[in-house]
Amino acid sequence: MATKPAPVQQLRLSSLEALTQAAECLKILAHPHRLRMVQMLLQGRYTVGELAEYCEIPSHMASEHLRLMQRCGFLTSEKEGRKAYYRIVEEHLASIMTCIERRFGVG
Repeated sequence: MATKPAPVQQLRLSSLEALTQAAECLKILAHPHRLRMVQMLLQGRYTVGELAEYCEIPSHMASEHLRLMQRCGFLTSEKEGRKAYYRIVEEHLASIMTCIERRFGVG
C-alpha cells in the first residue's frame, strides 16, 4: 500500500523568491576556481594574487570570480596599505564546503 504525501500545509517550505535567490548564489559557487578560493578563504585571508596563484589563473580572472562572490554576499575585502585581503563573511559556506569535501574528497 502506497503512503500518502503530507498535506502541503504541513510541509516547511521556503518561498520561491528565497529559493530563486539561493539558486542564483549556488550558481555562483558552481565553479572549480571559486570553490578552491572558498576552501582557501575558510582557512585565512588572501590577496587576489595569492588566490590566483593557487588556482593557476591570471589575477584579472581571480578578481572577476571574487567580484561575483562578493556580490552574492559570500566575501568581503579589507585594504591594508596597497593590498586588499579577502575573507569569508557568509558563515554557512563552511558547512557547504564540508558537504562537498565529504562527497568529492579533499586533498
